Amino acid sequence: MKVTMVVPTYWGRKRKDGWRETDDVYDHPTSLNEKGTIGRLLESISVLKNKNFTLVILGVSTAPDIQAEVEEKVSSIIKESGIDVETIFFSYSQLSKIHEYLAKHDKEEFVPFLKLQGYSNIRNLCTFIPHLLGAEVTVLIDDDEIFEDPLFMNKALDYIGSTYQGKKVLAVAGYYINPDDDFLLNREIFPWMTYWNKIDCMNRAFRKIIGQSPRLKETPFAFGGNMVLHRDMFTYIPFDPCIPRGEDMNFLISGKMFGFSFFLDNELHIKHDPPPKSHPHWRRLREDIFRFVFERTRINAQKPKHNMFQVTPDELDPYPGEFLKDDLEERIFRSNQMLTVDYILQGDKEGALESMKNIYLAQTQAVPEKNPFESYLELQAFWRKLMGHFSSSKVSREVCSLLQFSA
Repeated sequence: MKVTMVVPTYWGRKRKDGWRETDDVYDHPTSLNEKGTIGRLLESISVLKNKNFTLVILGVSTAPDIQAEVEEKVSSIIKESGIDVETIFFSYSQLSKIHEYLAKHDKEEFVPFLKLQGYSNIRNLCTFIPHLLGAEVTVLIDDDEIFEDPLFMNKALDYIGSTYQGKKVLAVAGYYINPDDDFLLNREIFPWMTYWNKIDCMNRAFRKIIGQSPRLKETPFAFGGNMVLHRDMFTYIPFDPCIPRGEDMNFLISGKMFGFSFFLDNELHIKHDPPPKSHPHWRRLREDIFRFVFERTRINAQKPKHNMFQVTPDELDPYPGEFLKDDLEERIFRSNQMLTVDYILQGDKEGALESMKNIYLAQTQAVPEKNPFESYLELQAFWRKLMGHFSSSKVSREVCSLLQFSA
């Protein structure tokens, strides 16, 4: 069984150059003049007993004008790591060659679906490249993680592709161990969170799914940075670029709509140690609002379709299901009201205004213009066509040869 591990790594401008309005937004891209976390991850691969996989590193830039610098930076880090695993670096130079190949063979229709921009598009490349390489399984990892369990890859492959309790196991989620060595989110709770109990909700889900036996069980949540996917699923189900973030949960829900079960393995863990987030509460709350409004709209827009299954918020309880129900508007309104008062008491006029703006945005910009259910069906049909085209051994050989990859 051919296995790949894919790790996207995000890079931004040098610290002195700051951030520009036109730059892409990711959680914590590394400044070009800093070390970042990818080197730490690569070093930790040495603890793994099973290294029988191909490692793919995706170099992602926040802006077009620094793409060449990002490629050079990430490439040098990979070379310096000296890791004893077959490693492939994929970035803008390689992507442009694929685009040129498609144009040359009258397949330009596929070009917009292969992009190193936006979380979902990048996740789709995390499955497209393994498919190009002929992999049966891909393991998705993020660059702010650290391997500590020598048997991680053994566990990742224990169930994938098998049948468990009468269901085919084509998607397995692992989970994160935080720097305090706990899988629960030990974060400060503020009064404004009374109606936005996301941390409590997630911890209840974690206790139920991660903290209890059996080892493998169906899950309502998944983490994009610790996910094992079989080609029978990733060639069928794409990540949806229409959702601004939360693409991992969205992917899980998409899978359920098409009859795929998502399992969590409570022995498949990885240390998650990201840089601290600097975004204010109002911005983080806004990001949540956009993702939950989008997802609830998609769920509510479902219509009976042949070979599809209707997903309800109750199936996704406690998380993210509790944020996909009819009281979402009330949660948004009350939470932002309370957050506004907090900012006023702190003398933060901007924070107060942005919090109130969240209530407005939830009713306007956060609501998808197109029917997100129908749009996803179109995307899924096109994704199957794209992956089907690259299922051809002739096409994959030609492209791998063009990229100087060994497939």
